[in-house]
Amino acid sequence: MARMHTRRRGSSGSDKPAADEPPEWSDVDADAVEDRVVELKEQGYDPSQIGMKLRDEGVQGTPVPDVKLATGKKVTEILEEHDATDELPEDLRNLMERAVRLRDHMNEHPLDASNKRALQNAESKVRRLVSYYRGDVLDEDFTYEHEEVKELLGYDD
Repeated sequence: MARMHTRRRGSSGSDKPAADEPPEWSDVDADAVEDRVVELKEQGYDPSQIGMKLRDEGVQGTPVPDVKLATGKKVTEILEEHDATDELPEDLRNLMERAVRLRDHMNEHPLDASNKRALQNAESKVRRLVSYYRGDVLDEDFTYEHEEVKELLGYDD
């Protein structure tokens, strides 16, 4: 897939191995994995961080290479079932935080041309994701405004 704001192609990354069932050495109970996912969310971890912690630390000392293979559900689906989701999706929240940090940087350094371009790209990506999530996860009338997003994310002046 090509990158959004450059003329280059995307770099090829690693692919997950095609597997239908978890490996034999990872015989963790699905309920224990779900309980650990909810526990990690209560500790303040994002879904991507939860997947990495389960891969590295595991449940009861046994690593979980893939939550979906072990439980049949994605991490976000498990969190939705237990009403432990955030009000904003993780990808949108991360992009909004980046845009807020860049806007604050631009207020201090108005002649920084490269970060001005980065701010434009970040806000463009935020607007694209907002239109994707509008009506489903976000309200119909939600729009990206710097001050409102700053309050939503909990940044203090």
